[in-house]
Amino acid sequence: MPHRSYIFPKGLSVSQIQRFIPKKWKQSIKPVDIQDDHPSTSCNAQEPAQGIFTSVEASMIDSLLTSFKEFTSRGNILDAFKTFSLIRLHSSSTSQDLIHPVSSLLSSCTDVKFLAEGQQLHGLIISLGFEQNPILVRKLVTFYSTFSLLVDAHVITENSNILNPLPWNLLISAYVRNGLSQKALSAYKQMVSKGIRPDNFTYPSVLKACGEELDLCCGKEVHKAINAGHTGWSLIVHNALISMYGKCGEVGIARDLFDKMPERDAISWNSMISVYASMDKWNEAFLLFRSMGAEGIELNIIMLNTMAGGYLRTGNYKGALELLYQMRKRGSHLDSVAMLIGLGACSHIGDVKLGKAIHGFAIRSCFSEVDTVKNALITMYARCKDLRNAYLVFQSMEAKSLITWNSIISGCCHMDRSEEASFLLREMLLSGIEPNYVTIASVLPLCARVANLQHGKEFHCYMTRREHFKDYLLLWNALVDMYARSGKVLEARRVFDMLDEKDKMTYTSMIAGYGMKGEGRAALELFKEMNDSHIEPDHITMIAVLSACSHSGLVTQGQLLFEKMRILYGLTPHVEHFACMADLFGRAGLLYKAKEIIRNMPYRPTPAMWATLIGACRIHRNTEIGEWAAEKLLEMKPENPGYYVLIANMYAAAGCWDKLAKVRTFMRDLGVRKAPGCAWVDVGSGFSPFLVDDTSNARTDEIHPLLEGLTLVMKEAGYISSEEFGSDDETSGEFSEEMELASNNRC
Repeated sequence: MPHRSYIFPKGLSVSQIQRFIPKKWKQSIKPVDIQDDHPSTSCNAQEPAQGIFTSVEASMIDSLLTSFKEFTSRGNILDAFKTFSLIRLHSSSTSQDLIHPVSSLLSSCTDVKFLAEGQQLHGLIISLGFEQNPILVRKLVTFYSTFSLLVDAHVITENSNILNPLPWNLLISAYVRNGLSQKALSAYKQMVSKGIRPDNFTYPSVLKACGEELDLCCGKEVHKAINAGHTGWSLIVHNALISMYGKCGEVGIARDLFDKMPERDAISWNSMISVYASMDKWNEAFLLFRSMGAEGIELNIIMLNTMAGGYLRTGNYKGALELLYQMRKRGSHLDSVAMLIGLGACSHIGDVKLGKAIHGFAIRSCFSEVDTVKNALITMYARCKDLRNAYLVFQSMEAKSLITWNSIISGCCHMDRSEEASFLLREMLLSGIEPNYVTIASVLPLCARVANLQHGKEFHCYMTRREHFKDYLLLWNALVDMYARSGKVLEARRVFDMLDEKDKMTYTSMIAGYGMKGEGRAALELFKEMNDSHIEPDHITMIAVLSACSHSGLVTQGQLLFEKMRILYGLTPHVEHFACMADLFGRAGLLYKAKEIIRNMPYRPTPAMWATLIGACRIHRNTEIGEWAAEKLLEMKPENPGYYVLIANMYAAAGCWDKLAKVRTFMRDLGVRKAPGCAWVDVGSGFSPFLVDDTSNARTDEIHPLLEGLTLVMKEAGYISSEEFGSDDETSGEFSEEMELASNNRC
């Protein structure tokens, strides 16, 4: 590396310097004839010799400058510094010829990151009195900014007496680039106070700083300065204004500026679409995106990814995949972000075939080794119920992050594989990685679904002992939901009451818990409290409260709430809400109302709805409507054997043996077989399954006498045992599953 002596050489004679000069340079020096026909005095005799020396020196400096330029252009900084030392030696100390060589050396030091050498040049500039030179000031600001020495860059800028805004532009841009937006705004104000007029290269950086700081007042002041200035209209400045107003939440002003632009480029469209996207105004973003395409504006990968991501966020998974397909068809190079979007869409629609195709493309594009892509692959395979491939991808990762563990554990929970989830959770803890709120929020619902309340309580203790979990409402909502789904309403209410903050999900989970226990009035009181807290219910909340009314026989209240959905809350009833109303009327014996609501609703009835009506007809002995509903259900040829069992039970209760025989024949022809009833019982050390007519249990001889005794006690208590080979629990379970599916699909 060059040394300070290259800049300040000492005691070099002309003969020593001439040794550095190549022969071809010497040949370019024209010889001077010192002969003269006229004699002269001794003083006049020295003049030709002095002329020769001056000519040689001038030619040598020209040659050195030529060599210097060649060295700097090639990036040969060491030789450039040596050559500069020779130029420095033979130039006047006040010569302006040194400015351009110093400027070139500063640029070279900036490019190759030579800090010490650049600082030496700065010292030379000061010693030569060039510190106010506009070219060198600009180069020094750029040099120090490159090394993030912004204090030095600021000192140089504010100490210069240059009225040109370029050094300030460089300084402000450097502040913004380094994330120091507040300092950028301070520099802008200092620049204006010194009487320096900003130009169209100043404003974009300043506006970006305003947007980053969300300083709308400053942004509006800058906007006024732009309108009052004489810099003329600038597309770059206008784009920056749109972006600034968008970041500050002023979408209307941003759109007004966009609409009034005399010309637009791709950045203009991207800026406006990004504003809508950042505010979750996806419908407006999609409309503008389509207009952008119609005008023939070239779409870049960033904008295409933004739009595909928007489709993914709004639930239009096929739209996201279609856009990715169009990108690929158009020849656009799909990056890792596009892969993540595609895999996310496949996860939601369960398209494992397309997911595998994206996996193959990722391998060919060398994106399959990116950790985020691998995590997305694990999630995709798990949600598509291909746990084997999910585990293979998981095992292929040497360094497993918390996100990786969460992906595979969440996949197991999604498939109700509690044993595998518990095993992986233990492995994660043994590897030294602590679970976060996402891990626990994935596992808690599984604890409720598989009736493993013990694990849920352990997680409850784990959360309580760690202070940093208290601010994650999602986590506590999952805990309330777990206790509520497990029938532990008192425990759910305790957690509910201890929460300082509650949202619609908290209330919905608690309302659903009361509904499952038949405590409809408590559910309605909680729903009223939710409204009084100015928390708007959504579709899932309405399903929970209508279901609670149904299970408690609160017909009038249920009807009133159903009417309020559209009028008061602005919610259009979905098929699940009509199913709740059919169940409400059916349980109350209002079978004709149940029939009418199914017939008149704007949706195709589901098998579960027909089964609910059939179950109600059986209880209330209405064979007419029951047979009508049974015919509708049989037309759908459902695969669930419980439906056929339900119809058979209804015919058996009515004594319609011919029709019962037809149902059994229908089941046999379709190959439908009823799986034996199964119950899981917590025996303290674990869960044991019990199947109907199962004699394989080692303690069968003890179990059956106990069951017979319990049956006798039930009869004496007034409960009627059913001799049929099925029960209404089948339809109730199916209806509950449908409601749970709606709950799990909460947006």
